[in-house]
Amino acid sequence: MGNGIERPLDLLNASKGKEVIIQLKNDKQFVGILKAFDIHINVVLDNTKEMINGEVKKSFGLTFLRGDTIIFISPSST
Repeated sequence: MGNGIERPLDLLNASKGKEVIIQLKNDKQFVGILKAFDIHINVVLDNTKEMINGEVKKSFGLTFLRGDTIIFISPSST
């Protein structure tokens, strides 16, 4: 691939320090700056916001999300 993404974790490495969107199994969606992750896809976000229908519901700051609750992680389009 021309974008340097050859393995799944390459996308997370490329997204460190950038805003990502995370969808959880319980239909909650969070947006924040990806600070860290591990092989279990546990993630730490900063400036975390819970989003509902594209609007901020709550702000959390520094947040840990368990990998087994995550459906997807996407780089933010902003």
